[in-house]
Amino acid sequence: MARVTVDGADIVVRLSPREKLAARRRTVRVPVAFLREVRIEPDWWRALRGSRGRGLWIPDRVCVGTRVLPDGRDFAAVKPGSPVVCVELRRDAPYGRLAVSDPDPERAVRELGPYVPTDLLE
Repeated sequence: MARVTVDGADIVVRLSPREKLAARRRTVRVPVAFLREVRIEPDWWRALRGSRGRGLWIPDRVCVGTRVLPDGRDFAAVKPGSPVVCVELRRDAPYGRLAVSDPDPERAVRELGPYVPTDLLE
């Protein structure tokens, strides 16, 4: 199962071996400076936006890879039935949202919380 962590100056999504194959990538790294908000979404399907892009999309089973939106893209590693850590990023980031079914979502939010900007200006 994927995990969201902070490694130095980056937010990192570490994927399991199967998720790496499905997403066709090893990790996702985004500078922590792009962080806007972090929250837990209890309903996994509400975390997904846009249409499926590159990755593996089996409804009600697994959603891993890039989601395509009119104004950008998201990265998702979501398993139905589990809460999702939603990491909202600034407009100039490579992704608009990272949506991850982390096995310990509260830990991920605590770890990212200090990096959330206190002002809402971008």
